[in-house]
Amino acid sequence: MALKNMIPNFITCLNLLCGCIGIVLCFTGHITGGSWMILLAAVFDFSDGFAARMLKAQSAIGKDLDSLADVITFGLLPSIVMMQLFITVNPFMHTNAGLPFPQMLLPWAPLLLAVFSALRLAKFNNDTRQTNSFIGLPTPANAMAIAAFPTLVQNYLVNNTTGNSSLMENSIYQLFLHPTFYILFIIFMSWLLVAEIPLFSLKFKNFTLRDNLFPYILIAAAVLLFIFLR
Repeated sequence: MALKNMIPNFITCLNLLCGCIGIVLCFTGHITGGSWMILLAAVFDFSDGFAARMLKAQSAIGKDLDSLADVITFGLLPSIVMMQLFITVNPFMHTNAGLPFPQMLLPWAPLLLAVFSALRLAKFNNDTRQTNSFIGLPTPANAMAIAAFPTLVQNYLVNNTTGNSSLMENSIYQLFLHPTFYILFIIFMSWLLVAEIPLFSLKFKNFTLRDNLFPYILIAAAVLLFIFLR
Protein backbone atom coordinates (compact mmCIF):
# COMPACT_ATOMS: atom_id res chain seq x y z
CA MET A 1 0.00 0.00 0.00
CA ALA A 2 1.38 3.43 -0.97
CA LEU A 3 2.24 5.86 1.82
CA LYS A 4 -0.32 8.39 0.59
CA ASN A 5 -3.06 5.75 1.01
CA MET A 6 -1.99 5.09 4.59
CA ILE A 7 -2.21 8.72 5.73
CA PRO A 8 -6.05 9.03 5.66
CA ASN A 9 -6.40 5.62 7.36
CA PHE A 10 -3.94 6.69 10.07
CA ILE A 11 -6.04 9.80 10.74
CA THR A 12 -9.17 7.62 10.88
CA CYS A 13 -7.45 5.42 13.47
CA LEU A 14 -6.81 8.53 15.58
CA ASN A 15 -10.57 9.14 15.42
CA LEU A 16 -11.17 5.59 16.68
CA LEU A 17 -8.55 5.99 19.42
CA CYS A 18 -10.32 9.14 20.65
CA GLY A 19 -13.53 7.14 20.94
CA CYS A 20 -11.84 4.42 22.98
CA ILE A 21 -10.15 6.93 25.30
CA GLY A 22 -13.42 8.83 25.72
CA ILE A 23 -15.28 5.69 26.82
CA VAL A 24 -12.60 4.93 29.42
CA LEU A 25 -12.76 8.53 30.68
CA CYS A 26 -16.54 8.32 31.09
CA PHE A 27 -16.36 5.10 33.09
CA THR A 28 -13.69 6.62 35.36
CA GLY A 29 -15.83 9.64 36.19
CA HIS A 30 -14.42 12.13 33.65
CA ILE A 31 -17.56 12.68 31.57
CA THR A 32 -16.48 16.12 30.36
CA GLY A 33 -13.20 14.57 29.20
CA GLY A 34 -15.20 12.05 27.21
CA SER A 35 -17.06 14.93 25.55
CA TRP A 36 -13.80 16.59 24.58
CA MET A 37 -12.74 13.34 22.94
CA ILE A 38 -15.85 13.55 20.74
CA LEU A 39 -14.86 17.03 19.60
CA LEU A 40 -11.25 16.01 18.96
CA ALA A 41 -12.44 12.94 17.04
CA ALA A 42 -14.65 15.19 14.90
CA VAL A 43 -11.52 17.08 13.82
CA PHE A 44 -9.88 13.80 12.78
CA ASP A 45 -13.10 12.66 11.08
CA PHE A 46 -13.14 15.79 8.94
CA SER A 47 -9.40 15.59 8.30
CA ASP A 48 -9.29 12.00 7.06
CA GLY A 49 -11.83 12.66 4.32
CA PHE A 50 -10.14 15.92 3.40
CA ALA A 51 -6.75 14.19 3.24
CA ALA A 52 -8.17 11.35 1.13
CA ARG A 53 -9.61 13.81 -1.39
CA MET A 54 -6.47 15.95 -1.50
CA LEU A 55 -4.19 12.92 -1.95
CA LYS A 56 -6.69 11.13 -4.23
CA ALA A 57 -6.39 8.18 -1.86
CA GLN A 58 -10.05 7.15 -1.44
CA SER A 59 -10.47 3.40 -0.98
CA ALA A 60 -13.09 0.85 0.02
CA ILE A 61 -11.00 -0.04 3.08
CA GLY A 62 -10.84 3.60 4.10
CA LYS A 63 -14.61 3.95 3.79
CA ASP A 64 -15.26 0.85 5.90
CA LEU A 65 -12.66 1.85 8.49
CA ASP A 66 -14.22 5.30 8.75
CA SER A 67 -17.65 3.80 9.46
CA LEU A 68 -16.26 1.35 12.02
CA ALA A 69 -14.48 4.20 13.81
CA ASP A 70 -17.62 6.35 13.73
CA VAL A 71 -19.72 3.60 15.32
CA ILE A 72 -17.43 3.75 18.37
CA THR A 73 -16.65 7.46 18.50
CA PHE A 74 -19.96 8.96 17.37
CA GLY A 75 -22.26 6.09 18.32
CA LEU A 76 -21.12 4.28 21.44
CA LEU A 77 -19.17 7.11 23.11
CA PRO A 78 -22.04 9.67 23.08
CA SER A 79 -24.33 6.91 24.37
CA ILE A 80 -21.98 6.32 27.29
CA VAL A 81 -21.73 10.08 27.89
CA MET A 82 -25.53 10.28 28.12
CA MET A 83 -25.73 7.20 30.33
CA GLN A 84 -23.08 8.37 32.79
CA LEU A 85 -24.50 11.90 32.87
CA PHE A 86 -27.99 10.53 33.50
CA ILE A 87 -26.70 8.45 36.42
CA THR A 88 -24.65 11.37 37.78
CA VAL A 89 -27.57 13.79 37.97
CA ASN A 90 -30.02 11.03 38.98
CA PRO A 91 -27.96 8.84 41.36
CA PHE A 92 -31.08 7.07 42.62
CA MET A 93 -31.42 5.57 39.12
CA HIS A 94 -28.01 3.92 39.09
CA THR A 95 -27.90 0.82 36.89
CA ASN A 96 -27.08 -1.38 39.89
CA ALA A 97 -29.66 0.05 42.28
CA GLY A 98 -32.27 -2.68 41.76
CA LEU A 99 -35.00 -0.35 40.51
CA PRO A 100 -38.45 -1.76 39.71
CA PHE A 101 -39.44 -2.37 36.10
CA PRO A 102 -39.62 -0.30 33.88
CA GLN A 103 -37.62 2.35 35.79
CA MET A 104 -34.65 0.01 35.77
CA LEU A 105 -34.46 0.40 31.97
CA LEU A 106 -34.13 4.20 32.02
CA PRO A 107 -30.33 4.37 32.56
CA TRP A 108 -29.84 2.02 29.60
CA ALA A 109 -31.99 4.06 27.20
CA PRO A 110 -29.03 6.08 25.79
CA LEU A 111 -27.66 2.89 24.21
CA LEU A 112 -30.42 3.29 21.61
CA LEU A 113 -28.24 6.06 20.16
CA ALA A 114 -25.45 3.56 19.51
CA VAL A 115 -27.86 1.17 17.78
CA PHE A 116 -29.39 3.84 15.55
CA SER A 117 -25.96 5.32 14.81
CA ALA A 118 -24.86 1.94 13.47
CA LEU A 119 -28.06 1.72 11.37
CA ARG A 120 -27.47 5.23 10.06
CA LEU A 121 -23.85 4.45 9.05
CA ALA A 122 -24.90 1.21 7.34
CA LYS A 123 -27.57 3.09 5.38
CA PHE A 124 -25.08 5.80 4.43
CA ASN A 125 -22.58 3.30 3.05
CA ASN A 126 -25.20 1.80 0.76
CA ASP A 127 -27.18 4.91 -0.21
CA THR A 128 -26.09 6.46 -3.51
CA ARG A 129 -28.22 9.54 -2.78
CA GLN A 130 -25.80 10.69 -0.06
CA THR A 131 -22.71 11.36 -2.14
CA ASN A 132 -22.64 15.15 -1.73
CA SER A 133 -25.30 15.63 0.95
CA PHE A 134 -26.97 13.72 3.76
CA ILE A 135 -30.34 12.12 4.33
CA GLY A 136 -30.87 11.94 8.07
CA LEU A 137 -28.71 13.40 10.80
CA PRO A 138 -24.98 12.53 10.47
CA THR A 139 -23.56 10.71 13.49
CA PRO A 140 -20.84 13.35 14.18
CA ALA A 141 -23.50 16.09 14.40
CA ASN A 142 -25.54 14.01 16.86
CA ALA A 143 -22.44 13.23 18.92
CA MET A 144 -21.30 16.85 19.09
CA ALA A 145 -24.75 17.95 20.28
CA ILE A 146 -24.49 15.40 23.11
CA ALA A 147 -20.91 16.51 23.84
CA ALA A 148 -22.29 19.88 25.02
CA PHE A 149 -24.46 18.32 27.74
CA PRO A 150 -21.81 17.68 30.43
CA THR A 151 -20.56 21.27 30.20
CA LEU A 152 -24.10 22.64 30.46
CA VAL A 153 -24.85 20.53 33.51
CA GLN A 154 -21.48 21.31 35.09
CA ASN A 155 -22.04 25.05 34.62
CA TYR A 156 -25.46 24.73 36.23
CA LEU A 157 -24.07 22.88 39.24
CA VAL A 158 -21.21 25.38 39.66
CA ASN A 159 -23.55 28.38 39.38
CA ASN A 160 -25.93 26.87 41.93
CA THR A 161 -23.08 26.18 44.33
CA THR A 162 -21.75 29.75 44.09
CA GLY A 163 -25.19 31.35 43.99
CA ASN A 164 -24.51 33.08 40.65
CA SER A 165 -27.28 31.49 38.59
CA SER A 166 -30.26 33.60 37.54
CA LEU A 167 -33.87 32.44 37.40
CA MET A 168 -33.60 32.06 33.60
CA GLU A 169 -30.44 29.93 33.92
CA ASN A 170 -32.17 27.77 36.50
CA SER A 171 -35.18 27.20 34.26
CA ILE A 172 -32.95 26.30 31.28
CA TYR A 173 -30.50 24.04 33.06
CA GLN A 174 -33.16 22.25 35.07
CA LEU A 175 -34.32 20.88 31.73
CA PHE A 176 -31.05 19.02 31.36
CA LEU A 177 -31.43 17.48 34.79
CA HIS A 178 -34.88 16.03 34.17
CA PRO A 179 -35.11 12.30 33.29
CA THR A 180 -38.06 12.85 30.92
CA PHE A 181 -36.04 15.28 28.81
CA TYR A 182 -33.25 12.71 28.39
CA ILE A 183 -35.63 10.00 27.25
CA LEU A 184 -37.46 12.26 24.79
CA PHE A 185 -34.16 13.61 23.48
CA ILE A 186 -32.79 10.09 22.94
CA ILE A 187 -35.92 8.97 21.07
CA PHE A 188 -35.97 12.11 18.92
CA MET A 189 -32.27 11.98 18.02
CA SER A 190 -32.46 8.24 17.29
CA TRP A 191 -35.27 8.94 14.86
CA LEU A 192 -33.37 11.82 13.22
CA LEU A 193 -30.40 9.55 12.55
CA VAL A 194 -32.44 7.35 10.21
CA ALA A 195 -35.13 9.83 9.10
CA GLU A 196 -35.62 10.56 5.38
CA ILE A 197 -34.77 14.24 5.84
CA PRO A 198 -32.33 15.86 3.37
CA LEU A 199 -29.49 17.84 4.97
CA PHE A 200 -26.53 19.65 3.45
CA SER A 201 -22.97 18.45 3.99
CA LEU A 202 -19.80 20.22 5.15
CA LYS A 203 -17.80 18.42 2.47
CA PHE A 204 -16.07 21.12 0.42
CA LYS A 205 -15.22 20.17 -3.17
CA ASN A 206 -14.09 23.77 -3.64
CA PHE A 207 -14.22 26.95 -1.55
CA THR A 208 -16.47 29.15 -3.68
CA LEU A 209 -19.36 30.91 -1.94
CA ARG A 210 -21.84 29.91 -4.65
CA ASP A 211 -21.26 26.17 -4.21
CA ASN A 212 -20.99 26.25 -0.41
CA LEU A 213 -23.48 28.90 0.71
CA PHE A 214 -25.22 26.89 3.44
CA PRO A 215 -22.02 25.47 4.98
CA TYR A 216 -20.52 28.98 5.14
CA ILE A 217 -23.68 30.33 6.77
CA LEU A 218 -23.58 27.51 9.34
CA ILE A 219 -19.91 28.10 10.14
CA ALA A 220 -20.38 31.88 10.44
CA ALA A 221 -23.43 31.42 12.69
CA ALA A 222 -21.56 28.92 14.87
CA VAL A 223 -18.63 31.32 15.30
CA LEU A 224 -20.92 34.22 16.22
CA LEU A 225 -22.91 32.09 18.68
CA PHE A 226 -19.69 30.84 20.26
CA ILE A 227 -18.45 34.42 20.70
CA PHE A 228 -21.67 35.82 22.14
CA LEU A 229 -22.91 32.81 24.12
CA ARG A 230 -19.52 31.29 24.96
